[in-house]
Amino acid sequence: MQVLQRLVKKGLLDAAEVPRLAEAHASTGKPLHTIVLEKGIVKEEDVLVALAEEFGMDIVDLTNVTVDTETLQSMPLKLVHRRTLMPLSRRNGTLVVATGDPYDVYALDELQTLTGLQVHPVLANPREIARLIKTHFGVGGETVGALVQERADDREDIELLEGLEADDSEAAKMAQEASVVKLVNEILIEAANERASDIHIEPEETTLRIRYRIDGLLQTQVLPPEIARFQAAIISRLKIMARLNIAEKRLPQDGRIKMRVQGREIDVRVSIIPMIHGEGIVMRLLDKGRMVFNLANVGFLPDIYSTFKQLIDRPHGIILVTGPTGSGKSTTLYSALNEIKDETVKIITVEDPVEYQQTGISQIQVHSKIGLTFAASLRSILRHDPDVILIGEMRDLETAQSGIQASLTGHLVFSTLHTNDAPSAFTRLIDMGIEPFLVASTVEGVMAQRLVRTICQECKQPYHPDPKEVPPDFPWDRHSGEPLTVYRGAGCRSCRQTGFRGRTGIHELLVTNDIIRELIVNRVNATHIRNEALKQGMITLRRDGWRKVQSGITTIDEVARVTAGDIIGMETLGATTAK
Repeated sequence: MQVLQRLVKKGLLDAAEVPRLAEAHASTGKPLHTIVLEKGIVKEEDVLVALAEEFGMDIVDLTNVTVDTETLQSMPLKLVHRRTLMPLSRRNGTLVVATGDPYDVYALDELQTLTGLQVHPVLANPREIARLIKTHFGVGGETVGALVQERADDREDIELLEGLEADDSEAAKMAQEASVVKLVNEILIEAANERASDIHIEPEETTLRIRYRIDGLLQTQVLPPEIARFQAAIISRLKIMARLNIAEKRLPQDGRIKMRVQGREIDVRVSIIPMIHGEGIVMRLLDKGRMVFNLANVGFLPDIYSTFKQLIDRPHGIILVTGPTGSGKSTTLYSALNEIKDETVKIITVEDPVEYQQTGISQIQVHSKIGLTFAASLRSILRHDPDVILIGEMRDLETAQSGIQASLTGHLVFSTLHTNDAPSAFTRLIDMGIEPFLVASTVEGVMAQRLVRTICQECKQPYHPDPKEVPPDFPWDRHSGEPLTVYRGAGCRSCRQTGFRGRTGIHELLVTNDIIRELIVNRVNATHIRNEALKQGMITLRRDGWRKVQSGITTIDEVARVTAGDIIGMETLGATTAK
């Protein structure tokens, strides 16, 4: 209660909240400061200061602390994980330990008994302690330790939404052991908590590597070295979860896991391919709770949003979204469908696979093995009287022809293509075998896009870059006579010291006009179409990226990483014409 009184005196806590917090403490048994943090009433740093004053302890910022690795080697692993204690250093028989709960004196006493050292506790952010434990002991470190010592813990943290089927083989029995189940669960939970889009499990000659793709970049996870011994059990467990054949180790397999993690429903697409040192696994995580399909949140700047909105409101024609795998094409298309979704509009999609289930939209899952292809589906769904059709991808001539026919018969068709920029979409369709006059008369617009990481709002700061480090096609004309001010992230707890948190799109929107239609009919190459589009005011991917740099959304390095440089003369021509 004294900690609460300190917070009240400092004006950080309303006195009226104290009785309710005391009641919650009595019913749950949780420390009062933990309840305050869980409810988000007071900032963590303010609670830590109050605790430090109450107990006369020092506060340590773990982001700037170097941990003594020799000290860690002699620590009781289970106690470190269970009580969230982080040993920092050992000097003259005294062990300095970071704790987030100074009331847990039993944990400190137990550590002192097990190590035989005098324990000196310091106060630190609990989340930082947990992060540091994972950094030094590895994801699932406690569970691996339990496996090595042949201990088992039967608690599960993941709820599977489909029943499992397993045989009585030795591999299946090993994969179903409680400790193996818990280890795989920890890998999945860590990925979900870190907002990872993919998990890569890669067997190597002497070890097992696990990497998470976070904000588009792969990040290697620290793992206990003993984890390689349980490679077969981990892979078998994931196969069982994905309802795959655990005895098949020579052929690629694809499956799906439906699970709920901490109340969030997550769909996991599993791909397994045999490699030299074992089977490699890549899992795509689709977190339904975090996905919001809203066109305003895709990252369009106002001018592109306005033009794209006019395109998707047209009664018929084809609108294409292009870009490499993982560039956000599906998100843009789903957002466009939600924008035009209405009780009076019938929308049908044909996808492989259906990534996100949307209310108010009829979705078809392609099943090639039984003949339910994109083209076969499209022939049938026209009998269902749709107004809008989404084709997951125009990957072959038959699918493209079906999409063309659908648009010619009065339907609005959305689809994707794998091209590097918007003008190349026209030549790609012609190369597939579509007649140029059909391409010219049906394709209303093409949106090329990429994803760039956005600057973390917690540690965002302005700076003046060295002109020599800025690419030559950066639009300096807006900064004549003034030093260029852009932004970057300094790195903080919120963004795991990367300076980035989340991603947004950069876009290149080409709207088909009469001149471009004539070029398409004449089979000119993509460069000529691009030059004409620039004269008409098209904003390239690179230039849209620079606009987001100037707006403080992303960094110069990010735009340079994901886009190719524009030809300066032609880019200037496009900008001048637009003005």
